[in-house]
Amino acid sequence: METGAAEDAAPETDAERRRRRARFLRELAEARALRARVQPRRAKAARLRHTMRMRTFRW
Repeated sequence: METGAAEDAAPETDAERRRRRARFLRELAEARALRARVQPRRAKAARLRHTMRMRTFRW
């Protein structure tokens, strides 16, 4: 991993973890949006599959 010695010494705080997670989720959403723009037909098919999956899902 690419962690520094200072980071290894102190445990990660909740705020740092939340910030890191928020950044990851933003980048993931951005990547999905880019893929949807680049491959609209595949993205539409994936959306339809997802709605069908959710429609048949039992709570």
